[in-house]
Amino acid sequence: MLEDLRWFGFQWSEGPDVGGDFGPYNQSERLAMYRTAFQKLRAGGFIYPCSCSRKDIQQALSAPHEQERDEFVYPGTCRQGPKSSQPSPKFCWRFRVPDGKVVAFEDANYGQQQFTAGKDFGDFVVWRQDDLPAYQLACVVDDAAMQISEAVRGADLLVSTARQWLLFQALGLLAPRYFHCDLMCDASGVRMAKRHDSLSLRTLRSLGSSPERLRANWNSKQWE
Repeated sequence: MLEDLRWFGFQWSEGPDVGGDFGPYNQSERLAMYRTAFQKLRAGGFIYPCSCSRKDIQQALSAPHEQERDEFVYPGTCRQGPKSSQPSPKFCWRFRVPDGKVVAFEDANYGQQQFTAGKDFGDFVVWRQDDLPAYQLACVVDDAAMQISEAVRGADLLVSTARQWLLFQALGLLAPRYFHCDLMCDASGVRMAKRHDSLSLRTLRSLGSSPERLRANWNSKQWE
């Protein structure tokens, strides 16, 4: 990916391949930081163990109105305690969102954003069943530790930003400013993704596309 990004035109002065003052940059080398944050959340009562399987959640969300949501909201099955009295390696840990709390932030591209905890998103996983941090927690810890001032990412992560705001607050950390970009879509307007058989940057490169052409297509919003 680093090679593809360089080919596309990105340049960076800090990272896993060039070093810098805020390393290590491989998340596998930062597990101690994530565990410290996890223990702080646990001590503060912000998280709880959850024994629900994917099948359990799907069954709990089988009501017709749930299918109309943009994303499923965890029903809080384990909020009052998991099915077993003692957490085991089969448990993940979820952040207990304060129901009804409005999370608002200013996005540098889309302007004022507002999401309601418990409605737009539910209790989310911060520590996985395989004893590794989930994306939301790792992202927050990394951004804070590396003193990230601006985060640029896709518009599909707007709701994730709301979740991460709650984590920043719970951990007493400063959140960066955000700029969410429009998603790349194909000629029919469908989001480009591997599950839709979209081509990767590496594949486009191997087929003869140039960085200039790809950037021009993106600017014109026309994809072939």
